[in-house]
Amino acid sequence: MMYHTAKLFSDHGKNILIDGMILEAPEIKPHYEKVKDIFVGYPLYMVEVFCPLEICRQRNIERGDRNESQSDWQHKMMAKDIAYNFTVNTHFNSPEECTDLILKKVFDKS
Repeated sequence: MMYHTAKLFSDHGKNILIDGMILEAPEIKPHYEKVKDIFVGYPLYMVEVFCPLEICRQRNIERGDRNESQSDWQHKMMAKDIAYNFTVNTHFNSPEECTDLILKKVFDKS
């Protein structure tokens, strides 16, 4: 429903940002293909927000509300072969820098 709702907002001229992971859990397979099908004919930018797995583990432990194994199972369930338009690395860039890079890439057409 989230993707269909986003599509509805797009139909009304709104720019939409969906913060989520494309997982290939058995109950939603093929997730990535479903997302692409829903947005056929729409301006869809797939942005990978990346950090190395070890850094992700370390961050989850430091947060205190997640455990180390969460990173591992999410990594294993991530959809493979996604055609990303752009990638930001949160290990090398701050959240603010990542935001600026994404906005520049998506909206700065100069």
